[in-house]
Amino acid sequence: MRMLPIVVMCGLAAPVYAQNTMSANPLSASLQTAWKSAAKNIRESADQMPEDGYAFKPVDGVRTFGQILAHVAGVNYVFCGAARADTTKRSEDDVEKSAKSKAEIVKALGDSLAYCDAVFAGLTDKTAADMLDLPFDMGKGTRAMPLLINVGHVNEHYGNLVTYFRIKGMVPPSSKGQ
Repeated sequence: MRMLPIVVMCGLAAPVYAQNTMSANPLSASLQTAWKSAAKNIRESADQMPEDGYAFKPVDGVRTFGQILAHVAGVNYVFCGAARADTTKRSEDDVEKSAKSKAEIVKALGDSLAYCDAVFAGLTDKTAADMLDLPFDMGKGTRAMPLLINVGHVNEHYGNLVTYFRIKGMVPPSSKGQ
């Protein structure tokens, strides 16, 4: 009986695994799947929180809900821009400095996710191995490196938002329907 949850989880993951391994580009397909999941959670978080929740922060010294989303939007451009070899000068706090209302933040976040979507969609296993300059003075690395870091970064901040939702008595997007 203890194995049943593991068997069920493996069965649910099998179609995604099979899709990625049957692809001509299994590595980039896996990165794309990870990105789509992270982007979905952060996008749904932005939509779900009411306007007045954007100013919420659980304690002094941390970003508000809205500031986290604006920060994520800014960093999306930095990491995905590096993978795209885009030389536009960007700073991680560009969006956080300019977008203040829910509408402004949701639009900026959506634009940054679309920018990254295009980068991930154009990725192949071959191009993922291309060497390029990494952001934040990280030196040189593969095109996949800033994309991997960005997926981790989005998921890290989604974890912050999950806590904010729970403190406010709300169910976060990834837990809905469970």
